[in-house]
Amino acid sequence: MTDRLVEPRVPRDLHAFIAGLPKAELHVHHVGSASPRIVSELAARHPDSKVPTDPEALADYFTFTDFAHFIEVYLSVVDLIRTPEDVRLLTYEVARELARQQVRYAELTITPFSSTRRGIDERAFMDAIEDARKAAETEFGTVLRWCFDIPGEAGLESAEETLRLATDDRLRPEGLVSFGLGGPEIGVPRPQFKPYFDRAIAAGLHSVPHAGETTGPETVWDALNELGAERIGHGTSSARDPELLQHLAERRIPLEVCPTSNIATRAVTDLDKHPIKEFTRAGVIVTVNSDDPPMFGTDLDNEYAVAARLLELDERGLAGLAKNAVEASFMDPAGKARLATEIDTYTASWLAS
Repeated sequence: MTDRLVEPRVPRDLHAFIAGLPKAELHVHHVGSASPRIVSELAARHPDSKVPTDPEALADYFTFTDFAHFIEVYLSVVDLIRTPEDVRLLTYEVARELARQQVRYAELTITPFSSTRRGIDERAFMDAIEDARKAAETEFGTVLRWCFDIPGEAGLESAEETLRLATDDRLRPEGLVSFGLGGPEIGVPRPQFKPYFDRAIAAGLHSVPHAGETTGPETVWDALNELGAERIGHGTSSARDPELLQHLAERRIPLEVCPTSNIATRAVTDLDKHPIKEFTRAGVIVTVNSDDPPMFGTDLDNEYAVAARLLELDERGLAGLAKNAVEASFMDPAGKARLATEIDTYTASWLAS
């Protein structure tokens, strides 16, 4: 769609290693992963949208002035998902792109409220994502799991509806593993969502809210103390609070770090000042993710290359980063063991060649 926002200065053979490295991705959004081809196809299906139908024009459309502008553009793409067929197409094509990058397992963040309030039948929505999930696993070998997240900007009504869709046994999809909270942080206090997270956790879902992306470390504390967070989406501002870093390290609460995303939304002004370095120095478990990759001109391979440069990682270091994501995932123990072994085997073979 566009030139990468960051072209990491790492050796060519390290790029090749990353391209073949088996991976897990834990922070990647459903609609935000729509490729330029899929976005343009959806825009052509719905010509009343302001989203360009020309893939080349999407490069300018996906240039963001700040986080609020990103949300505005993101929601315009959400509005292109209007039928169960749109949902199925998007989900399947996202899986295809993940498989291309050797992603064996991904927890895809889905915002069902955004689709059901636009008139998509809730049962048809669940059937569409599940059909795509099963097809992707059969055809690509990529295992998808779902995180249903609350769009914070839509208020408590969206929280109630997301919870219902996530916990109603007649609707809850087989692939659902976690409950999240996305959207703007400014003006959307985390504690108000505590009752919904309490009920989701009681229903067996894991808690993975976004926090500390565009606000301070107090939002991360709220996610931990009020929402029972087991992982933190972004957590960028955690670096400002040594006590918080110590808490995250001691409790082994991973951060889902998305470097290029943080630059694109202006959450971080300079990649060389990205707090991923402070996180690793403090002993915090870091996973690297792509967030909304086509919108930010990136993909997971590129994010690993960014991390390699920022953290001065070699092949073994990158393999360790990949295994962080496996360990921080909600895979079953046998699945974790298999993927960790595949990473080790690949790395040993690469280094021996």
